[in-house]
Amino acid sequence: MNLNISGNGLAGLKVMVIDDSKTIRRTAETLLKKEGCDVLTAVDGFEALAKISDQKPAIIFVDIMMPRLDGYQTCALIKNNPQFRSTPVIMLSSKDGLFDKARGRIVGAEQYLTKPFTRDELLGAIHRHVSTV
Repeated sequence: MNLNISGNGLAGLKVMVIDDSKTIRRTAETLLKKEGCDVLTAVDGFEALAKISDQKPAIIFVDIMMPRLDGYQTCALIKNNPQFRSTPVIMLSSKDGLFDKARGRIVGAEQYLTKPFTRDELLGAIHRHVSTV
């Protein structure tokens, strides 16, 4: 993986944002594209799993509350796949509860961000969890 983490950001880094909220997806996509990221989006876990398999993102942000397949289930499925076990998954939620954070850890999430997140929180999570190769 050739990452260019220079002054102009994270050029070419594949980042996936899974959220049923168009606003959240658009906000994250705009912030990340400004940093040079290649952004993939999905409205739920089912759509995301097919894209993850094809595109192999370097980091995944996933909303907890989604229809059909919630964030915990989606994270567990990603982490149970040997090919993606080491891919960092960051949970997104409008709730800031201890139980939610603990449950995120149980299914293998690396971090938990409360919505609305800031640009710095989003980029901080990427810098913390994506090793620059």
